[in-house]
Amino acid sequence: MTPVVARVSVVLVIALALTGCTATPPEPRPTSTAPVVQLGAPGEEGRTLAPGEQLEVTPEAHTQTDVVFVRDMLHHHAQALEMTGYVEDRTSDRDIRLLAERMRISQEDEMVQLETWLQNRGEPVRDPDAAHDEHTLMPGMLTPEQMEALEAAEGEDFDTLFLQSMIQHHQGALVMIAELFGSADGAEAELAQLANHFDSDQRIEISRMTSMLAERSG
Repeated sequence: MTPVVARVSVVLVIALALTGCTATPPEPRPTSTAPVVQLGAPGEEGRTLAPGEQLEVTPEAHTQTDVVFVRDMLHHHAQALEMTGYVEDRTSDRDIRLLAERMRISQEDEMVQLETWLQNRGEPVRDPDAAHDEHTLMPGMLTPEQMEALEAAEGEDFDTLFLQSMIQHHQGALVMIAELFGSADGAEAELAQLANHFDSDQRIEISRMTSMLAERSG
């Protein structure tokens, strides 16, 4: 074997040895297969993101203030649904019935969005440490006595009391939203978007109910 060939053989042996000693690159971590749902605006369904879109979503950090607001608003909406549930058996007024049905649909849809917001952030929908009656003094919520009076009313008396009660209820929701935005923590971006939609929707309905109440008073 010539000196040149020998040198080449040695180089090849060393190269092969080094290749064999090189650590195998680690396999990429498997990505989660759980679907990611992007909340839609009130009245619109959420959208399941494609895998490529999920990589672009970076949830903003939320605070305990956000969580408390969402849970309180869920409780607030639940009473509104109880109120609209009285309508069918207590009035034949077409406008009141249509208004209550619109409210029922929008409030149920908003509750789904609020629950989804909590679930997507690993937060329980209900605080296991909260007292049962902790939410009774939230802005705008009717007292047990007011709910009993609404349930007992019928006909035109019910129509008037329903509008007055629901205006009070909606105004309380606006106070809650204002407190969220005025808090030191502010509001997480997606929650802020939801809250702004709620605010707009509640104001439109307050305006409508105020007009309906004036028509009946006149």
